[in-house]
Formats: sequence, C-alpha cells, structure tokens
Amino acid sequence: MSTTDAAERAALTLAPNGLLLDGRWIDAEAHATLPVTDPSTGEVLVQVADASVQDARAALDAAVAAQRGWAATAPRVRGEILRRTYELMTERNEQLALLMTLEMGKPLAESRSEVAYAADFFRWFSEEAVRLDGTWATAPDGASRIVTMRQPVGPCLLVTPWNFPLAMAARKMGPAFAAGCTVIVKAAKQTPLSMHAVAAILQEAGLPDGVLGTITTSHASAVVSELIRDPRLRKLSFTGSTEVGQSLAAQAAATVLRVSLELGGNAPFIVFDDADVDHAVEQAVLAKLRNNGEACTAANRFYVHESRVEEFSMKLVDRFRRLVVGRGTRKDVTLGPLIDQAAVDKVAELVAAARAEGAELAFATPVPDGAGYFAPASVLMGVPADSRIVREEIFGPVAPIVSFRTEEEVLRWSNASEYGLAGYLFTRDLDRAIRVAEALEVGMIGINRGVLSNPAAPFGGIKASGYGREGGHEGIDEYVETKYLSLSVAGPAA
Repeated sequence: MSTTDAAERAALTLAPNGLLLDGRWIDAEAHATLPVTDPSTGEVLVQVADASVQDARAALDAAVAAQRGWAATAPRVRGEILRRTYELMTERNEQLALLMTLEMGKPLAESRSEVAYAADFFRWFSEEAVRLDGTWATAPDGASRIVTMRQPVGPCLLVTPWNFPLAMAARKMGPAFAAGCTVIVKAAKQTPLSMHAVAAILQEAGLPDGVLGTITTSHASAVVSELIRDPRLRKLSFTGSTEVGQSLAAQAAATVLRVSLELGGNAPFIVFDDADVDHAVEQAVLAKLRNNGEACTAANRFYVHESRVEEFSMKLVDRFRRLVVGRGTRKDVTLGPLIDQAAVDKVAELVAAARAEGAELAFATPVPDGAGYFAPASVLMGVPADSRIVREEIFGPVAPIVSFRTEEEVLRWSNASEYGLAGYLFTRDLDRAIRVAEALEVGMIGINRGVLSNPAAPFGGIKASGYGREGGHEGIDEYVETKYLSLSVAGPAA
C-alpha cells in the first residue's frame, strides 16, 4: 500500500491477515492470498489468506470439538466474555472505525457509529446469556408435568456481508455465543479486516480456542456449500442478496439445516400531506445516504403526496447540495465511495433507465476525479410508479421521487414489491400511522424517523427479504432448540 499515514498503518495492524482456526491464526503467507482494496483509491491495503475447502473443514472440526465444552460453560462466564468484548471495542472505537473506513469507504463518523452499534450487540447479549429460561406446567390431565428447556443448537456458520462488516458479524455472533454455540464466520472478501480485528478482540476477552473460526475466501460458493453439506453443522445465518439466499436455503434443505436469512430490501419512504416536511427531509437523508446508500434498509423509493412533492423535492435537493463526496478518512467528507466499479455501474444504469422512462434528474453531486469508486448522490423527480429504479434495489445514493394521491394508491405501490424488509412513513395523524403501519408488508417500520436499527429490537423481514430475527429478545431464539421433558407424577399427594 502507498499510504504513509501513521494512524492508518496502526489501524491495519489491528487485523490479523490469516485465518483463525482452533484458536490459532494461520498466517496468510502459508496460503494463497486475496487483496483487500481501499474503494476510495483502488489501492491494495493488504493481502489476506484465501481459505480453501480444507480450511473450512478444519474450522468445522474445531467448532464441533469445542461445542460441548462451550455449551457447558456457565452463562455468566459466557456473558462476561461478551461484556469484555464490548468494553475493548468501545476503548478502540477510533482505530476500529478507521480500519472500517479504509476497507469499506464509509465516512469516519458513520464508522464510529457502526463500531458503537456492533459493540452494543455484545453488551446486549452478554445480558441475555443469563436469561435463557424454560417452563414448568401441569399437564391438563394432572398426571404429568410438562418441562421445557432451551439448549444451544450447535455449531453455526455465519455468512456476513461487506457493507456493515462489524455490525452484521456482531449481530450474529453475540446471540450465538450467548446461547452456547460455537461459530464459524465467513466474512466478505471485500471487507474481512474489521471481522478479523473483532475476532482478535474476542480472543483477548477470553473466548476459548475453537469457539470461533474465521474464513475469508475467493471461493465462497465452494467453501460454504462444503460446510452446509456437513451434517455436523446445525445452523446457517446469512445476510446478503436474495438470489444467494435462495440458493443457500435450497442447499440447506438436504440436511434440514436450520436457516435464518436477511436478504435484499426495497424500502418505501412515504410522506403524507400532513407530514412535517423539514423533518421528513432530514430523516430522508439518513434513510437514503447512510452507509453511502449501501444498506438493505435504505429508503429505496420515495412516495410523496402530490400536495407536498415539490416542496419535499426542492428541500431534498438543497440537502444533497451540501454533501461532500470523497475519501471517508477526510473530516469534511459526508459521502464516501461505493464498494467497487460494478456497484457504480449498476447505479449509473438505473439512473439512465429512469431518465429514459421520463424521470428528471433534479440534482447530482460532483464526484472526485481520478481513482476510486464514486457515484453521484442524485435526486430524480417525476419518476413513474412502475419505473425499473422503483422496482429494483438501488444500493447507492440515488433518491427517486414518485408523486401519489391517495393512501390506498401508495399502499398498493408499496406492497407490490417482492421485498418486505423495511418501510418509513411520515404523518402527524396517529390513526393513519397505525393503519398504514399495519397494512405495509414489511418486517420493520420507521414512523417519523429514518433510522431503525437498535440492538434491543428484532431486525428482519418478510417475503423475499428473508426470515428469522436478529437482535432484541428474539435474537437468541435463532440459536437455541426447545427440548420437552414429560415428568410422571405417581399417586396422590400425602
């Protein structure tokens, strides 16, 4: 790498460049390697180990061997390890944030927020670890007692995406470890460094050998398929595209592997005629541009009542004018690059298609000259309700605005999508807010707010956006099985 910045070099040292197998880091030099690239410059930051199918088997061997001992570890001990992980991540927020910005591109302020958010999952599930309970009941006929207990499901494969490299890993690892499951994490090849850094922190916090293995690979399909076919694996949690999720679910059926999926999104952002437009615009910026627009919960299509559409559009354009696009490590930058050139090309294609269908490009930010994968932050007005850009997930900083007349109309358009992850609505009418929220076919709704995620809340969608929930009290349920005991009660009480 060409950077000479001491802080950047120091941040990169947080992340081992090998594979974590059975408590030991296997150096990248012993493997084929793959490059991790700074998307703002196109430069290679480091080379990391490129795991093989044999490495994946070794990781599962270690997870299986460690499962019994980890499940038998006292919940308080498991919880304290997660608590120490939270504390160490909080202490090292600045370095972890810089590391994340280097490999993923988001502005430093957003990376700091993600580190704090990720750490909070370890804190939340450190508390949930000691709250796993069961039930006791008298059978209806009085002849027996019904007892239930919840036990760890067993070794888990967690496949995480590149766009939130710390938060998505923590949201899965936290409940898995709290429940007593061993874990293999297959981090995205574009952004493995953040995951490697938190894996090293978990070791420092006292996680026993074999409880966590990390796999980064350019052969993701072969490696993941190998693990899914192994009957010793008991759980798959995947965050990524709907197409890949469908393929993994089909493969998992062969061994009846327990699966949870968090897939694509196409979130509607609905602004009714009685909304506070200034507030809606500020929240729209958060909902659209968080993570450079590369978020499954991002507002993807903006439905604005015809009486407010001109006002909303002009104010949104004004907010976009204030954006500073550039390398996320710069203090003044508010919007970073996309992950790669393919992402830039897709966004450009969708904008061009929308304009060909009659949409007006109201504004587009300038982008830096030279290297880096930058896409203009754009506002499109007069977008047809059936436009391709409305139907597809954009995954970039583009806000297509569609005018609507009636509540029935906007609900019909909103629910026409195959996706059902998130939605946003803005109104001062409580009756309308409840009525629309109940009618929207999504798993999560922001009412008069553009940010949804919270460690204490269940995260997940419906339809082609997947199934299962992460976070909240529900999050740990994905990693436990319920066992029923029938206790005979002989004779009357004395």
